[in-house]
Amino acid sequence: MNEFISSRLGRLDQILSLELKTSRNQISELIKNSNVLVNDKISNKPSFKVLVGDKICFNLPKRAEEIVDQKVDFDVEILYEDDDILVVNKPANLVVHPAPSVKEATLVEWLKSKNYTLSTINADVRAGIVHRLDRGTSGVLAVAKNNAAHAALSAQLADKSMGRIYLALSDLSLKENIIVEKPIGRNEQNRLKKAVVSGGRYAKSAFANIIDDDGVNLVCAKLFTGRTHQIRVHLASINRHILGDNLYGFKNKIAKINRVMLHAYILNLIHPKSGKKLEFVAALPQDFYEILNTKFNEETINEKINPKFVGAMFDDCDQWVCSKLTK
Repeated sequence: MNEFISSRLGRLDQILSLELKTSRNQISELIKNSNVLVNDKISNKPSFKVLVGDKICFNLPKRAEEIVDQKVDFDVEILYEDDDILVVNKPANLVVHPAPSVKEATLVEWLKSKNYTLSTINADVRAGIVHRLDRGTSGVLAVAKNNAAHAALSAQLADKSMGRIYLALSDLSLKENIIVEKPIGRNEQNRLKKAVVSGGRYAKSAFANIIDDDGVNLVCAKLFTGRTHQIRVHLASINRHILGDNLYGFKNKIAKINRVMLHAYILNLIHPKSGKKLEFVAALPQDFYEILNTKFNEETINEKINPKFVGAMFDDCDQWVCSKLTK
């Protein structure tokens, strides 16, 4: 771990950016990923106020050339492509970008193997990556081919004009359609987990039942913010768990499920150059159908998950019951 004593007063991201001669976007990612300590305490906030004399320690992620190249022996479905963006349907159990702990090829390495030109705002290791999906989560993901497109898409994430709707198989159905508005932060007992915590970052999700039939429960979720593990944490906070999500409390009593049954289904965005509103849908994966087919035929399932109907379910969600932190 590297360290230095600050000779300046100011924001943590500004001071590190000056010290390392690196863009603030990259420094912000470094901080948010718990790679920076101030006076021996992890700081996850880029805006943290640093004082003169504070000790700052940091771990730099390995550069792409320092990570051993992995064999790319898979393919990824392309949903849309033009000169500025690429939209893919990420398979389950595929990591989005390389990291020292990742031992297999990632989506970024697949993109490079296909010789795509990618944005460089998030450095070479995360080339093109504007937003992530967890390893076990499948579905629609937008990739930026240049820095202008990357900045525009990032702005849409920040101002919440990028729409994201997910499908999840849960252990229990919802009692009612519900808004969960609870702050999310680090779980103090398990560094791999997030949790609903007082003082965490603001997070808002909406959940609605699609299928509720004798133990087979399909839920749709709309994100209003984009915190790590947000859907999983918010469902767990109302005692609902995604099938396969052992990290957040799912108790598997029947068959082995080899991934978190969460799928990024619909993505709405404004094209960074043309300004047109675009919608992308990633077809429901086969492993979802295998579970749903125990109760329904494929035609019935497809009627239930019609993208127009699923999207319209959230038109009046501001009127739903809202579950908030009560501490």
